[in-house]
Amino acid sequence: MSDVKCARILVEAAEKDLSALRHMGDTDAFPDEIFGLHAQQAAEKSFKAWLALLGETYPLVHDLRRLLEMLTAHEPEAHRFGALIDYTPYAMQFRYTGQDMPAASLDRERIVEEVSALLEEVRQRLASAGG
Repeated sequence: MSDVKCARILVEAAEKDLSALRHMGDTDAFPDEIFGLHAQQAAEKSFKAWLALLGETYPLVHDLRRLLEMLTAHEPEAHRFGALIDYTPYAMQFRYTGQDMPAASLDRERIVEEVSALLEEVRQRLASAGG
């Protein structure tokens, strides 16, 4: 049985992260580790919302690969959001461990598009579920 209420709460939280991403174009004010964190969080919340809609109990982890693997076990088409797993390190490693950031800057426009597409998929599924 799906958990529409939980999914709705997660989608609303993911929408806030996506809104933040859309306003973080200034790389001086918002370094990649901050931008990446919000990308990771929006993806994590969206994956968890999708899992909740499937009636799955999701783990309390930041590991996008693990969440996507759980999701694709039920919804193979979710693999198209696989590029988002690259943002897992922004949840913890780059912010708290002093681990070096990748040399290349994040492609913020592409990331916003990827996160937007995932969130739109989840919104449509939520609407279909009556949420």
